[in-house]
Amino acid sequence: MLFIGILVYYVPSLLTMHTSFFGIMVKINGFLSEEYSYVLQWIVLLSSVTGTEAMFADLGHFTPFSIRIAFAGFVYPCLILSYMGQAAFLSKNYASVERTFYDSIPDRVFWPVFVVATLAAIVGSQAVISATFSIVKQCHALGCFPRIKIVHTSRHISGRIYIPEINWILLVLCLAVTVGFRDTTLIGNAYGIAAITVMFVTTCLMSLVIIIVWRKNFLWAIGFLLFFGWIEGSYLSASVMKVPQGGWAPLALSAIFMVVMYVWHYGTRRKYMFDLQNKVSMKWILTLGPSLGIVRVPGIGLIYTELVTGVPAIFSHFVTNLPAFHQVLVFVCIKSVPVPFVPAEERYLIGRIGPKVYHMYRCIVRYGYKDIPKDDNDFENRLILSIAEFIQMEAEESQSTSYENSLDGRMAVISTPVRSSMRMVIADEDDNAAGSIPSSKSPTLQSLQSMYEMDAPQLGRQRRVRFELFNSPTVAPTVREELLELIKAKEAGVAYILGHSYIKARKSSSFLKKFAIDVGYSFLRKNCRGPAVALNIPHISLIEVGMIYYV
Repeated sequence: MLFIGILVYYVPSLLTMHTSFFGIMVKINGFLSEEYSYVLQWIVLLSSVTGTEAMFADLGHFTPFSIRIAFAGFVYPCLILSYMGQAAFLSKNYASVERTFYDSIPDRVFWPVFVVATLAAIVGSQAVISATFSIVKQCHALGCFPRIKIVHTSRHISGRIYIPEINWILLVLCLAVTVGFRDTTLIGNAYGIAAITVMFVTTCLMSLVIIIVWRKNFLWAIGFLLFFGWIEGSYLSASVMKVPQGGWAPLALSAIFMVVMYVWHYGTRRKYMFDLQNKVSMKWILTLGPSLGIVRVPGIGLIYTELVTGVPAIFSHFVTNLPAFHQVLVFVCIKSVPVPFVPAEERYLIGRIGPKVYHMYRCIVRYGYKDIPKDDNDFENRLILSIAEFIQMEAEESQSTSYENSLDGRMAVISTPVRSSMRMVIADEDDNAAGSIPSSKSPTLQSLQSMYEMDAPQLGRQRRVRFELFNSPTVAPTVREELLELIKAKEAGVAYILGHSYIKARKSSSFLKKFAIDVGYSFLRKNCRGPAVALNIPHISLIEVGMIYYV
């Protein structure tokens, strides 16, 4: 509001001013050289728009309604008053065009306004940083950016995030530009090209939004594009002459980030399409029999996959290369949903793969953007209870005539167990209550686990639980037998099986494809966050099996 003082101080000049601000610009041009005239018009027309653009970058931090109120009720009036005050000052002081803002400030309030201007620059830079975080997060959600760490700083607003890697990259780039240019004119040229290019690209994309999202007539989109595109295109063409004078910096950075995003998206998409097109057929699994052609040992194997239907191709690689596999197999798919928290009763979707004797299940686990699974044992225990609930629910529904037995694809949301004949209790080391299932681990495995826990004390302090099965007469013998198999497998141990896939381009591929897959995507995959870290998988129970995808 200190800007209003500029207006009040020069109110006599403002009242006698007989022209608009742009009229003043025309009058001043006669006293300035051609270069200064061009720079002044450029600053006025761009600053009037880009000066308020940074506020809209915080759209993820504030609601659109609050931004409209702040802009219409406070920001816009202050901007108008500030520009009108400077225009009034310029009408009487043509020689101060290079330092219009600071020269127009009265001496009595110079330093307070100077502090406010500095703080405004800091706020504006923070808005740009927040906008960068939001854009990178959206690109990451679309599969167009490598895996990074995203920290949500708010429990209620999803847009309030912090990305450490991007923050450090911005710091390095800012220092590099400042040290490299060492001239505010060159930095201003770079900023001008970046700002007007963003406006022009936004106008082009907005025309698509009018057609695709708003579903308006294409004539509205063409009219919008021609009107605003002509104005912004004129300034974009005029700024081309500034490319050799610092304007090349934002263009070069944009090209680098565009290549990184395209290579990552292309490699990730080719990998997903390979899994989708080479899913293991159910006929092949049925021909292997309940043992899957290998030895089924006690334990639960959690196989992580990105597919929500079908069996991924890497499973056949497991079966053909591992001498033994776990008695119970669960294909786990982690999905993030755009809500802060997912209730526990809506988190797990459980389904069955193949006949019951195969003991193969599918689990889709849904997490909100604020859900952070820190307790691995709790995840395992909740997963076992959800599978037990699904087994009993499936048995009850199979008695109805409307039930259709499907070998794959039927999923059910498992809420808080209400019919489960199995419960989870905290157990001591030597506790062996009635109804509990003794551990099927061999003495050798138990001694190895004890030795490992001695080396890692934090694991020994984890909560130990055991599962008890009630002797309920309402439980069918087949259901009880399957629940016993599940409890025995849990007592034997849980292993996290993750496919460590390498993507290679075929020999018949073009040079660009080989370079993008074998060099670019491979470099990004090795230097970004690993899937085990992103999925919070405990390393003590992790099994990685390598496989090469030729795409």
